[in-house]
Amino acid sequence: MNIRDGYKHIENDPSYKGLNVNKGVESLPSVNPDAARRFLGRKRSKLSVEQYVEGILKGDVTILSRAVTMIESNKAEHQEIAQQIIERCVPHAGRSIRVGITGVPGAGKSTFIEALGMHILGAGGKLAVLAIDPSSERSMGSILGDKTRMEKLSAEKNAYIRPSPSAGSLGGVARKTRETIILCEAAGFDTIFIETVGVGQSETAVHSMVDFFLLLMLAGAGDELQGIKRGIMEMADAIAINKADGQNLQKAKLAQTEYRNALHLFPPARSEWTPRVEIVSSLLNQGVKEIWEMIMEYVKLVKNNGFFKVNRREQAKYWMFETINEQLKNSFYQHPKIRNELKKYEQKVLNDETSSFIAARELLNKYFEKL
Repeated sequence: MNIRDGYKHIENDPSYKGLNVNKGVESLPSVNPDAARRFLGRKRSKLSVEQYVEGILKGDVTILSRAVTMIESNKAEHQEIAQQIIERCVPHAGRSIRVGITGVPGAGKSTFIEALGMHILGAGGKLAVLAIDPSSERSMGSILGDKTRMEKLSAEKNAYIRPSPSAGSLGGVARKTRETIILCEAAGFDTIFIETVGVGQSETAVHSMVDFFLLLMLAGAGDELQGIKRGIMEMADAIAINKADGQNLQKAKLAQTEYRNALHLFPPARSEWTPRVEIVSSLLNQGVKEIWEMIMEYVKLVKNNGFFKVNRREQAKYWMFETINEQLKNSFYQHPKIRNELKKYEQKVLNDETSSFIAARELLNKYFEKL
């Protein structure tokens, strides 16, 4: 006897007298079908520019996130809406303290940001963290795992963490980070952290959009000054040596002395601020309060001597030119006729029929002729 004979259990065959096996309980679906239907059938409603702006000004983080997604989108229709939102939010922006935080890989940036962020929230502040996540050069994909590394901070109602893919831009700085800052400020966040991928060329771009630039370092990882570019140290308003606890405390103090000696070699900053080197343990929450007090001391100094306003104006000018460069680049590569010509010239260069420089010049000439 088998299943094809109509019996689910051979024991239910009449020849087995006095034996009967009941049908088992069917397993339930892992997902509630009613909930799944409601979820799949629900379409996210489109918001008008007025609704976006109204939601942002009320501090609605859901609408804020949707607006940031618009900014990061490469679709022309999304960019048009995003620019209208930004334009409406600009009058409500500019009232935050912008802090750039960078450091060598493994320096504990996420742990430090969470510790410092919790201190700011405890003092009644509102914090937005714009964490730039490295994108793969091959797949352009990102892990975007900063929220999982800041569990406590991400659960706070007055904190907003937005991981953004670097999308292959210079050194890992997200292309639209500065515009996102405007929206976060309009939403009422009085402190903005910008966390970069690590020590590299991205620091130049981050420095041009923040008020205070903090370099996070790690002691006991070899020669403390090896591989640290002079330009990055010159940009730093302070250096914090993290993980200064346990057996690493003595190494951190030694590194602190070395960095202080190195900073004395640099010319005075235009801000009239003397960069400091502090040691901190994010894990034990030691030195975190002092870091924030130092940042507040810096802000007070530069607001009193006028550098704060001058610096922001120079940053605005810098980003105007950066935006022009970006728009010109996008316009060139997205032009339909240029895209066709690119393939032809690319093949010519590969076949050694022309040089790279001549091909580039001829393509640019064709582009400007069509304008």
